[in-house]
Amino acid sequence: MKLGVKTAGLALGAAAVFAAMPAWAADLIKAPTVEQQALMVNKGDTTWMLISSALVLLMSVPALALFYGGLVRTKNMLSVLMQVFMIVSVAALVWCCWGYSMAFTSGGTGPLAPFVGGFSKVLLNGVTAGTYGATFSNNVYIPEYAFVVFQMTFACITPALIVGAFAERVKFTPLILFVVAWLTIVYFPMAHMVWYWAGPDFLSDTPTDTGFLYGKGALDFAGGTVVHINAGIAGLMGCLVIGPRKGYKSEPMPPHSLTMTMIGASLLWVGWFGFNAGSNLEANGLAALAFINTFVATAAAAVSWAVIEQIVHKKPSLLGACSGAVAGLVAITPAAGFGAPMTSIVLGLVVSPVCFFFVTTVKNLLKYDDSLDVFGVHCIGGIVGAIGTGIVANPALGGQGWVDYTKFPAVPGTFDQVGQIISQLWGVGVTLALSGGVSLVLFLLLKFTVGLRPSEDVELEGLDINAHGERAYNY
Repeated sequence: MKLGVKTAGLALGAAAVFAAMPAWAADLIKAPTVEQQALMVNKGDTTWMLISSALVLLMSVPALALFYGGLVRTKNMLSVLMQVFMIVSVAALVWCCWGYSMAFTSGGTGPLAPFVGGFSKVLLNGVTAGTYGATFSNNVYIPEYAFVVFQMTFACITPALIVGAFAERVKFTPLILFVVAWLTIVYFPMAHMVWYWAGPDFLSDTPTDTGFLYGKGALDFAGGTVVHINAGIAGLMGCLVIGPRKGYKSEPMPPHSLTMTMIGASLLWVGWFGFNAGSNLEANGLAALAFINTFVATAAAAVSWAVIEQIVHKKPSLLGACSGAVAGLVAITPAAGFGAPMTSIVLGLVVSPVCFFFVTTVKNLLKYDDSLDVFGVHCIGGIVGAIGTGIVANPALGGQGWVDYTKFPAVPGTFDQVGQIISQLWGVGVTLALSGGVSLVLFLLLKFTVGLRPSEDVELEGLDINAHGERAYNY
């Protein structure tokens, strides 16, 4: 069975693996049957994928909900919690009904095949406890359900990220309608374009059975384009269409609980190990590499942001440290399995100044109200990470390079620095164009039909009591 999975373009981490290939390559099975795949499943890989799935869910609820909730005013805390919680719930259902099929099945031979999958697995048709998903190694498989649920957690958190851009001023029902449409038109095609391919045991026979950006050679280990740039540019479109909060720039709007925000940021950091290291799909040395890269890049970005604030404001803030940590997590996401620890530290040190510039200078200059800096951190940090991936992946810098899966068994590809950066720019450009354009149209349609924004009285009193009949705090 062919099953598209995330492409990390991995070089399997050690030249010794390929040097030893002649001794074992003859034992590999090309295009194995389902019965043969069943014998190629490792319980350790399966366990790691299930744990990683739980860690990524942790990133949404409670981590992202608390991180965002702490940043808004008291009167809107519960609304943010509810928005994130329900987006996760709705996205999970949409994923199982048609999202998985659109993202990770072959689109066939038609003109849309590189851009979106088919509908052969709608309602998880054909997916059972006895079907399997490919990894990045020849003749290594995981249960397909493990792959489905891992990818489901990505589909859940990505639209939840968007709401931070226009927090405190959006109606609940139109938001959920946007999420369903956006997942269908933007997220699932993006996941297909970047992460779908036939698998290492099948691609040599069907070398064109890939997503569009995979075919362009774009590297995205865990979602710099699919998740962060995708959500960040959508958030910007939302905040522009909805407009700024009442009182923006004329009255103070401080976070109501930086304690909650710090708890959320810390849980994000922990959960992100499943997000990045889990994207390796196998519990091996490259998962460990992605793990340590995620750790050190985040630490470097948090320190970098604190240093910038010390220089600019003479006081490093907790909010700044948390923002830096998230920026580091975003930047290392596409590069986690490609870079080395030292180059990952450099990536973390670099991303914070760039994001700091956007969330302060650029936002103030252009006067858009990106409430929780979704564009400034996720989109901009994602762009830095996506382009940076093309650099840190260079084997000359200790990177992992890429693998040519059109050969069986797979062999290391020839790394071209300029060509790889061009491939990365393809990924960035397509994501900005698709998500930005479609998101703008969806927000405008909702604005002029069902309406996106609550009345001024509701906004001033707060969304908690008006939209949900509850308050986050009763005292």
